[in-house]
Amino acid sequence: MTTPLSLFDRTAVLQHRARATDEGLFLHRLSRDEIKERLNDVNRTFTNTAIVTGMPELWGANFDAKLVPDDEVLDLEAQSHDLIIHAMCLHAANDPVGQIAQCRRALKPDGLFLGVCLGGQTLSELRACLAEAETQVKGGLSPRVAPMADIRDAGGLLQRAGLALPVADLLTQTASYQTAFHLMRDLRAMGEANALTARQKTFTSKHLFAEAARIYAESYATEGRITATFDLIFLSGWVPHDSQQKPLRPGSAQARLADALKTTELGPDGKPVKGDED
Repeated sequence: MTTPLSLFDRTAVLQHRARATDEGLFLHRLSRDEIKERLNDVNRTFTNTAIVTGMPELWGANFDAKLVPDDEVLDLEAQSHDLIIHAMCLHAANDPVGQIAQCRRALKPDGLFLGVCLGGQTLSELRACLAEAETQVKGGLSPRVAPMADIRDAGGLLQRAGLALPVADLLTQTASYQTAFHLMRDLRAMGEANALTARQKTFTSKHLFAEAARIYAESYATEGRITATFDLIFLSGWVPHDSQQKPLRPGSAQARLADALKTTELGPDGKPVKGDED
């Protein structure tokens, strides 16, 4: 149930996903293939995997895993899995930290969390064009494109959830469309239409979208087609374990960096420190 403080209307999220088409899930396929490649680089055999996903058919066909809906309370038992993949739904979560924290709780010691979601500059072009068009047509703004976390904020979620060795990286994809209307139609096919709780729920005039399409074509067209950015943020972190690499204590180094670089170490006064006078 949607609460007054919820950024996303959960009912709308599920309705949009139910209308998604197989053709529209190209970002899920790309994310799935990237996750598989990353797992191939991990020197570990996982025996009990869970995948948190809003598109179970696509993800379930490629992994031997328990499929878990991305509900606010995840259907995961404590310390029951050695790998959990959170697949393309953190960007529509009202509590992304809570989602990752629940996954951490469900992982065994030294278990791996992998996540992928939209973020960064995703749909920045559409957001800018809709904002400009709505300002011109209506003299104000309403929420039409969900806010996207940047890679630094996304990486911080891992630490806040208590995961060790956190890593966040970004894969940018650019798609081209005939018009902004074709892009918005594709977003519906992806199941990524506007599900913000504060979205305008009354009829929007065709004039506003026509103006946004015109601005889009003028600002972001290449060879007669507009471009749209999709940033995929990949997250990884491990449940802490004694076997994991740990940072050295400050002052415990056995050799000086200056010696390794064959240079002179200067003190706060600008003079060589003891041992570098010559």
